[in-house]
Amino acid sequence: MKNILFASSECVPFIKTGGLADVVGSLPKYFDKSSYDVRVVLPKYNCMYQKWKDMMQYVDHFYMNLAGEDRYVGILTCEYDGITFYFIDNEYYFNGFAPYDGDPRWNIEKFAFFSKAVLSILPVIGFRPELIHCHDWQTGLIPVYLDNFRYLGEYYRGIKTVMTIHNLKFQGVWDKETVRQITGLPDYYFVPDKMEAYKDANLLKGGIVYANKVTTVSQTYAEEIKTPFYGEALDGLMNARANDLCGIVNGLDYEQWSPSKDGKIVKNFSVENFRKNKPVNKAALQEELGLEKNPKVMMIGMISRLTDQKGFDLVDYVMDELCQDAVQIVVLGTGDAKYENMFRHFAWKYSGKVSANIFYSDELSHKIYASVDAFLMPSLFEPCGLSQLMSLRYGTIPIVRETGGLKDTVEPYNEFEKTGTGFSFANYNAHEMLNTVRYAEKIYYDKKRDWNKIVERAMNADFSWKNSAGQYQNLYKSLIGE
Repeated sequence: MKNILFASSECVPFIKTGGLADVVGSLPKYFDKSSYDVRVVLPKYNCMYQKWKDMMQYVDHFYMNLAGEDRYVGILTCEYDGITFYFIDNEYYFNGFAPYDGDPRWNIEKFAFFSKAVLSILPVIGFRPELIHCHDWQTGLIPVYLDNFRYLGEYYRGIKTVMTIHNLKFQGVWDKETVRQITGLPDYYFVPDKMEAYKDANLLKGGIVYANKVTTVSQTYAEEIKTPFYGEALDGLMNARANDLCGIVNGLDYEQWSPSKDGKIVKNFSVENFRKNKPVNKAALQEELGLEKNPKVMMIGMISRLTDQKGFDLVDYVMDELCQDAVQIVVLGTGDAKYENMFRHFAWKYSGKVSANIFYSDELSHKIYASVDAFLMPSLFEPCGLSQLMSLRYGTIPIVRETGGLKDTVEPYNEFEKTGTGFSFANYNAHEMLNTVRYAEKIYYDKKRDWNKIVERAMNADFSWKNSAGQYQNLYKSLIGE
């Protein structure tokens, strides 16, 4: 039996701000339980719902030095869905209203504390992992501290680390001197071939340099981040670590996202009966959102953070043109004020045709995936993306830009070979996107049989966690054996 510890700043169902939480909450369940004991450690945030806090049991506590002061480290645990979770408790650091505060320096100190505490609790909880799987910059100091701890004795020697980059844009950067004082690490870690990047200290870089293997969340993104455009100023390091870098695409929790069992949608459906049952959801959504009731009109959905990264400048550029077509558009999400207001404007200008829901609702998101015909995702970059996987699962055809995980998971429709699960375009260009949307409209209206075959292939595609967990197991085996 091999012990694996996942370290992360968030994890469903306890705390979530983005896709990272879905990955850390879902993936451990899919490992072969006869070979791997996978556990998860995360901070005990004050802003967690009380029902999760009530499940936790006190294990122990001790004091640990950070930034020259002795800090309380409480350990709590609970079991959920067959997985053991540990929570690191410290009210000084984890008392905020959200997991990440607006102050970047404070976030650096908070997650330096978390990273050091993750290693410090191991002898106390009696769980010595063969491998620690670190997720994103918040855990980037774990491989660095582990390198430093090896000098403290036998216990920490031989523990391997994997560093997974969910989004390279976020790196945990602050000035060197401050980070050195906070972490208490020796000077020799703060040099250009270790944690220093462009005269600052960079926590994610430290993790990438010291981890035994580096993964990212799709094969294409693993290649993209070796280039200056996607590399966020770390492309040189990514090339240097190319032999230890691989991409494993994220999966989707097929229990939680299942059109045949989903309790949040009006009418359940499957690949056998979507032609009859999916339109029932569409009609209900049109009624709920005050759109014109028309079962035949093509409905396009967007569920996203409304930011430049997600390609909304392209949408902004051609939205007026798109609204001239025989389509309805449903948007759900929050983000930059300019995009929130842009969608509000078009919902006012084309009422009955455009619905702008500038908030987030899990229930409404399920209804949209189950109701719309196509899902637009024109991202500038997308390490993996989960929305296109949800769309495929619900027979909603993705229209995506060929980048990162979108390129790896959506096979473009080929009308001559009758293959493909969606539509895609290559260049970051508004009219290339619009032409692709219009090509999808043409197939939807003029070749309905072909469209339904695309839906069938989309719903039959397998992006469950089982597949990805197998690839992670192979990676672990390469480091710690069978």
